[in-house]
Amino acid sequence: MTDCLLMVGLGNPGTEYKNNRHNVGFQVIEAVAESVASNSFKKMSQVAEISSCFYEKKKIILAKPLTFMNLSGRAVRFLVDFYKIPINKVVILHDDIDLPFGRVKIKKGGGNGGHNGLKSIDNLAGSDYWRVRIGVGRPSEKSMVVSYVLGNFSSEESEKLEKIKKIIAENFSILISNDPKKLESLINS
Repeated sequence: MTDCLLMVGLGNPGTEYKNNRHNVGFQVIEAVAESVASNSFKKMSQVAEISSCFYEKKKIILAKPLTFMNLSGRAVRFLVDFYKIPINKVVILHDDIDLPFGRVKIKKGGGNGGHNGLKSIDNLAGSDYWRVRIGVGRPSEKSMVVSYVLGNFSSEESEKLEKIKKIIAENFSILISNDPKKLESLINS
């Protein structure tokens, strides 16, 4: 059987959310799909849009949940079960307000840091997955967090985000290697 890896970009479906900070996971996974997958995203059931490719004898499933951010675990659980992929072969790309804008941290396992999408995944699928934490910065007041993450990137931020997406897409092989943390230093240098 072919080795399989599931990469999930977190976000909210719908054009009104497309450029939100909370949708940075969708934006990055779309850049990866454009770079490595010859096909576009297709709807799978009511839970996700997927694209797939083969890379060095690995089947890579790229996914964007259609369950909205706070219910991301439903889509991840469905995909893990459907493709019979162990949770430790899952990479989740998501926004992180605890990192300055443009910083990226990659780690396996850990807490959810209050991120509702990760809470949902942890509860329904487990927490032993790779996390590509993409810094979107933090608002000055805690009461502004929801409107901040559901707000759009500034044009300056969008420009920098394009560079990050390009680095991740062009270095896809590092991300799916046995040491994806190498990608972190490449982005943050």
